[in-house]
Amino acid sequence: MSQPQQFASDNYAGICPEAWEAMASANNGGAPAYGEDEWTARAADAFRALFKTDCEVFFVFNGTAANSLALASLCQSYHSVICSDAAHVETDECGAPEFFSNGSKLLVAPSVDGKLTPDAVRLLASNRSDIHYPKPRVVTITQPTETGQIYSADELKALSAVCREFGLSLHMDGARFANACAGLQCDPADITWKAGVDVLCFGGTKNGMAVGEAIVFFNKALAEDFAYRCKQAGQLASKMRFLAAPWIRMLEGGAWLRNAEHGNRCARRLAEGVAALPQVALICPVEANAVFLQMPEAMMSGLRDKGWRFYTFIGGGARFMFAWDSQIARVDELVSDIKALARSA
Repeated sequence: MSQPQQFASDNYAGICPEAWEAMASANNGGAPAYGEDEWTARAADAFRALFKTDCEVFFVFNGTAANSLALASLCQSYHSVICSDAAHVETDECGAPEFFSNGSKLLVAPSVDGKLTPDAVRLLASNRSDIHYPKPRVVTITQPTETGQIYSADELKALSAVCREFGLSLHMDGARFANACAGLQCDPADITWKAGVDVLCFGGTKNGMAVGEAIVFFNKALAEDFAYRCKQAGQLASKMRFLAAPWIRMLEGGAWLRNAEHGNRCARRLAEGVAALPQVALICPVEANAVFLQMPEAMMSGLRDKGWRFYTFIGGGARFMFAWDSQIARVDELVSDIKALARSA
């Protein structure tokens, strides 16, 4: 039975028409297994066209596997990975990066907005060089951050410069990479390989697909034997065409960007709708598809009583996430309910 739309997570969203139709079109008879099909080859080429560069592309089921396997490919077990203390790999992967890398340690830097800074990277990278300390080898950033903040091209270039200074690879967790591109209105290449990113995990699930993430190696040398990692980790889909085919339609037809633009617009609509309320404050600027609202506990309880679902695990405020299928009328209902609670507070 259909229920009113919720904005607790962009994972709540269904499959967008382009992804659904692409899976249906691939479901026409048999095809070679394990990625030897035409759809997988075409999808990889679609990424090369989007980023305007030659790159190695792999398709896995989910973001945890994408990030963890990518980081494991960049490290030995005695290495370390520098990240923000709010990074998804630190707070939400249940130790998967450490597990798949056989023990590579995460070195976390305190952060106000979830962003890593060049100074924070330099401090951790130069902290110690003795054999008793896990040698830094990778920097990983979340784009956008867990609070929806977007790294600009200049910020990425500055981070990349520090990485090169210390011989570190730069990995980007792009679960919502499309929303970052929409927010910056930039070419995807400008905030990836042109800015010095070595490996990108491009999120498909939060962008309108049923399942699937793409791991894009701009530094192709780092992708050596990566297919074996995918197989060993249970991420080599036997019917790979159903992971790959949606990417073709999403990328070639521009749905990946349209979906992200819509989610971002809905986030701004909520933020603007409650901006004048003295009881409500934005915890952080709205730059992508996330809105974090600080409000009295009584108002949050009131929202829950009205049937709204949301999380408060970041910053203590109410988090709302918007996806490709977010209904404008439903966003306005949320604004209206927040205003009504503010009047009665």
